[in-house]
Amino acid sequence: QDGPQRKKRKSEVGEVDKQLDILAIGTAVGSILLYSTVKGELQSKLDGGHDSRVNCVRWHQDNCCLYSCSDDKHIVEWNTQTCKVKCKWKGDNSSVTCLCISPDGKMLLSAGRTIKLWDLETKEVYRHFTGHATSVSSLMFTTVKPMNESKPFDGITGLYFLSGAIHDRLLSVWYIRSDRKEKNAVMSFTVTDEPTFVDLTVSEVKEEPVKLAVVCRDGQLHLFEHILNGYCKKPLTSNCTVQIATPGNDGDSTPKPVPILAAAFCTDKQSLLLVYGNSLQPIIEKVSLNTSESHICLVRDIQKVLSLKTDAALTKVKTPVVNSDTKVLVPGIPGHSTAVKTPASGKEKKKNKRKPGETEESIEERLGALDIDVSKVKTPGGLPQTDSFAMLLVQGLESNDAEILNKVLNTRKENIVKNTVARMPIHAVIPLLHELTKRLQGNPYSASVMVRWLKSVFTLHASYLSTLPDLIPQLGMLYQLMESRVKTLQKLSRLHGRLFILVTQVAASQTVQDVPEVNQTAKLVYEDDSSEEEGSDDEMIADKDSDENWDEDEEKEEQSDEQDMTVEKEINGDSDLEPENESEEE
Repeated sequence: QDGPQRKKRKSEVGEVDKQLDILAIGTAVGSILLYSTVKGELQSKLDGGHDSRVNCVRWHQDNCCLYSCSDDKHIVEWNTQTCKVKCKWKGDNSSVTCLCISPDGKMLLSAGRTIKLWDLETKEVYRHFTGHATSVSSLMFTTVKPMNESKPFDGITGLYFLSGAIHDRLLSVWYIRSDRKEKNAVMSFTVTDEPTFVDLTVSEVKEEPVKLAVVCRDGQLHLFEHILNGYCKKPLTSNCTVQIATPGNDGDSTPKPVPILAAAFCTDKQSLLLVYGNSLQPIIEKVSLNTSESHICLVRDIQKVLSLKTDAALTKVKTPVVNSDTKVLVPGIPGHSTAVKTPASGKEKKKNKRKPGETEESIEERLGALDIDVSKVKTPGGLPQTDSFAMLLVQGLESNDAEILNKVLNTRKENIVKNTVARMPIHAVIPLLHELTKRLQGNPYSASVMVRWLKSVFTLHASYLSTLPDLIPQLGMLYQLMESRVKTLQKLSRLHGRLFILVTQVAASQTVQDVPEVNQTAKLVYEDDSSEEEGSDDEMIADKDSDENWDEDEEKEEQSDEQDMTVEKEINGDSDLEPENESEEE
């Protein structure tokens, strides 16, 4: 009869009609689905009423009428036969979360945070109530008739109704008065956590107490029993609290709590239907409880009831049956396949444990037992081929073996490096990059070799690397390393240029020192004499030799000019020639 809100309809207990099989389901997009439980199929769809999520759906006593509320702040009255909107009006300034129809069907309770009582004929607010600080999640009438029977009953005055809200541990009871003065709750029930499911028995007679079953988020069920007779200041606590737990016999000695999902009173108003366990496969049980006890713990072994087997033998290893026609591939050299040898007798089975005194088999013998030719693995040069180079690289990275890694990574042949990187598995790319980064930080001479590997990795596996979400932290160290090396490149090139100039200057100065010394004896000596005769004779001699002397002087000047040029070209070069020679020759 009662189900989770905005999924199931509310119908009175004794009501029987041909349309009782229709289930109204509100959706998140604003439409309402009418589902036939007898036919097991969708009967019709109500569209055009709401623009946002439907929060609550309630059937009217007249089965053709349906009320719904939504986050779009509106309440809609539907005609389910024509599947059209009969009436639509604004219910609140915020989203309307819950609805409830009065017992006579003439009034409608709606709630967002404040609670309003509407007259369904005029669609006007009849009463306002304070409500809750958070969104109301449950609304229901607790009485059918007023407690004071002396006054004539108009169908609504004197009735009590109950409300609960999310994140609120108090359930409030409200009284509908004839005047508009009182807006606050007359009494409240307190529970241990936020109520998730509420059910009650309606009080039909004055002395009959209202029974309330509240399921909380912590998995407990609280039962209340109270006669509604006016104002009560103090919040009422539950008469009885119900919990369910596992026996805790086998394996685990500590009992574990089993959450109660929902609870509903049966038609006799005494026994309860409990829904507990897993929400995917709940267990429904009818129980009769002795409410005189304040706390009841029901022990239920849900493992035996549930058909889901959690301890299935999924991890046990089974030996496959090998036929002669079956071809089994074993890990090893790519492309290698071998037939599995089945032991002929029990004597040939070897135990893993060695007896004292026995020697361990060598790797070559073990490979021989797997029918792998050891000579094929090794080439005449002692180095493996490219396909086994990739295997060696993966083994070295997994075992972190420096010897294997040195043997592979010190290869300088471009062809071998490219083929090895191309044939290595994808999962080994990041470990290889980490290893190359570590080696780049070490010996600077190995950088030229490592850069070849890096180039091949980035060229061949760029598409894989671009799919990694954590690529930046993975390659951060490598990027910083390359950035720092590139920064020093300009300075290094400048230093290289200066050193080159210095070296060439030193070499030039050495060549200047190796030049043979020039004969510094004078080719011409001119002497002044006091006698005119001698002077005239000397002038004659000088005139005769003037042409030759001028030629020789010009040659000397040219030689000295060339020497000056060479000395000026050589920076910091020292010359052995003295400046006095030029003046003397002149």
